[in-house]
Amino acid sequence: MPRDMSRLRSRSPSYRRRQSRSPVRHRYGRRSRRDRSLSPYSSYSNSRRQQEAELKLIEEETAKRVEEAILKKVEERLNSDEIKQEIQKRLEEGRRRLNDEVAIQLEKEKEAALLEARQKEEQARKEKEELEKMLEENRKRVEEAQRREALEQQRREEERYRELEELQRQKEEAMKRKKQQEEEERLNQMKLLGKNKLRPKLSFALGSK
Repeated sequence: MPRDMSRLRSRSPSYRRRQSRSPVRHRYGRRSRRDRSLSPYSSYSNSRRQQEAELKLIEEETAKRVEEAILKKVEERLNSDEIKQEIQKRLEEGRRRLNDEVAIQLEKEKEAALLEARQKEEQARKEKEELEKMLEENRKRVEEAQRREALEQQRREEERYRELEELQRQKEEAMKRKKQQEEEERLNQMKLLGKNKLRPKLSFALGSK
């Protein structure tokens, strides 16, 4: 402690201040150094300032040493096996929590992806059903149009066939009438020729008598 006190005294601003030139020296320039050193008030004031400075330095040094001791204690505590084990334990717990959180997050993302996939699959199925329904309706409309067209074509063909049959019947009747007329004309001609042949024979027979 005496060595510390001597070091503190050497660092004391009051000690250095006592050796420096006084800022108010010009007021008391006519006094001798011996008179100032013998002043009771001046000696008490200097002693008090010196004590205050020494106490301040002691407090600062004490605070510094306490701080260093605390830091050393903390460093020793941090470097102890117990603290290292505690730190390692907390790191492992943190890693486990992180792994658990990552696993939970991955599971949530997986479920979300599966849900989205199912929704897309359901949407695709509905769109496919709607497309198939639309194609079926179009196919039915086309088939109905083709059926109506076929019926119309059949009706036209049947009508044309009836027209042809009617024309054929009319033609056959005309030919039949013509043939009948020709036959009647031939018979009439034969009758006329027969009459003409009988008349000369009759006249000849009358003349011979």
